[in-house]
Amino acid sequence: MITYEKDGAAIYRESFATIRAEAAAGLAGLEPVLSRTVVRMIHSCGMVDLIDDVVASEGFGPAAEDALKAGAPIFCDVNMVASGVTRKRLPAHNDVLCTLTDPRVAPLAAELGTTRSAAAMELWRDRLEGSLVVIGNAPTALFHLLEMLEAGAPRPAAVIGVPVGFVGAMESKDALHEHPLAPPHIIVRGRRGGSAIACGAVNALASEAE
Repeated sequence: MITYEKDGAAIYRESFATIRAEAAAGLAGLEPVLSRTVVRMIHSCGMVDLIDDVVASEGFGPAAEDALKAGAPIFCDVNMVASGVTRKRLPAHNDVLCTLTDPRVAPLAAELGTTRSAAAMELWRDRLEGSLVVIGNAPTALFHLLEMLEAGAPRPAAVIGVPVGFVGAMESKDALHEHPLAPPHIIVRGRRGGSAIACGAVNALASEAE
């Protein structure tokens, strides 16, 4: 017989205890909302050393948490991110939206000469003010968000910018962190990122505590 833990609650508790023990040095000094966000991001990918690459701007945690409590919509670059947000955690029945498959997006992408992920963001303009923007897949979406802000688009309350990949991912996250118009944000430097990490961050922000 194979011996293994079968109690889901016990697995949950031990997983988070392990993360907090192994990442203790990096978590030390983080305010509570940011600490639990980073723990969830690590949990979503199984890499404790992710903490070395997570960078948050000042005030990100409270800004994102307050936006969710106020009922802000959550705009996601891909359906994988939107699907991974645990609706029952959301504090105000927040809308979780991805416009990537909207029929207007493909012709708009051709008109703008960009990807569908970037073009889909144009459909967010009317509700972008005070929203939570979550980009876990497409660097072009993160770049386009900055272009929109430069052109005077409404400002989100906070941005989770963790696109993954080998072309533009690292650069787009660095651009967000260094941009003078950037809203409060969290990124994972380098090539790592992805939908699971993005969802982990949202679900942590939506939770009072682990």
